[in-house]
Amino acid sequence: MARPAVDSRLRRLLALVPWVAAMEGPSVEDVCARFGCTEQELAEDLERLFMCGLYPFTPDTMIEVDMEDGRVWIRYADIFNRPLRLTPAEGLAVVAAGAAVLSLPGSDPSGPLARGLAKLAAVLGIDPDEMVEVELGAAPPEVLGVLEDAARTTHQVEIEYYSFGRDEWAVRVIDPYRVFGSAGQWYVAAYCHRVDDRRLFRLDRIRRATPLETTFEPPAEPPPAVVFEPRPEDPVVVLELAPSAAWVIEQYPNEGVKALKGGKLRVQLRVSERAWLERLLLRLGPAATVVAGAEGIGRAAAMRVLGRYRGGDGTATR
Repeated sequence: MARPAVDSRLRRLLALVPWVAAMEGPSVEDVCARFGCTEQELAEDLERLFMCGLYPFTPDTMIEVDMEDGRVWIRYADIFNRPLRLTPAEGLAVVAAGAAVLSLPGSDPSGPLARGLAKLAAVLGIDPDEMVEVELGAAPPEVLGVLEDAARTTHQVEIEYYSFGRDEWAVRVIDPYRVFGSAGQWYVAAYCHRVDDRRLFRLDRIRRATPLETTFEPPAEPPPAVVFEPRPEDPVVVLELAPSAAWVIEQYPNEGVKALKGGKLRVQLRVSERAWLERLLLRLGPAATVVAGAEGIGRAAAMRVLGRYRGGDGTATR
């Protein structure tokens, strides 16, 4: 059986610690059921907590863990009882990090962590209803759970997936190698039998995930946790961006940026799907100009969309 990816185990441990500490000795069976792990995996995770603490690593700075008679106890180090003096920036960072932990499967949305974050937000003057939200996409919990279990047990999964580049739904059978979060979204790196190649799938675009009984042989090295890996044959498109569109170079991988007069930027993007580029250009509007590689594609996409809102006689339809 393949060992779960490090990032998956870390996410589980981050959610597990505050829940177990608040429950004061839950049963091993309950912990394993809530966080989707075996007793052996739980024991291995808890062993790592013995090494968690602060300098100088004396007993009062280390987390305590007990696992006996079918129950688990986690006690925070004494140093956690001391009041902390945080700057506003540090407090906001704590709120953001805590919100990220609460988004993990198994976390208690009304537990001590959530209540503590609400109190800290009140001190910072942040409206809890408008608090900074740190969520990894809108992945359905049942989809995330199926894929994480399948990646751990090396079972194939049948998914119904929406391809943003092709604008279509399709049923695929995949070998899920790795589930990870990046840039605010959940992804699964997998081998797709429909295209006979490795692919990356966003979980919020999967509306059904059905585990299969068939298993697969995982690769010796799991694929890297990167969102986009262009193919050598993908064409390069050069865009000139207005200052208001500078976010493009931060949000999407590029192959070079050149600063121009007036705060404009010239960026090279390797494009795998024409539909993706069309949507990007429609979103940018006049803030982007195609310099090379796909002249006229933005205007053609705009005219096609406009045509959907016009009748045969050129008048707008309802």
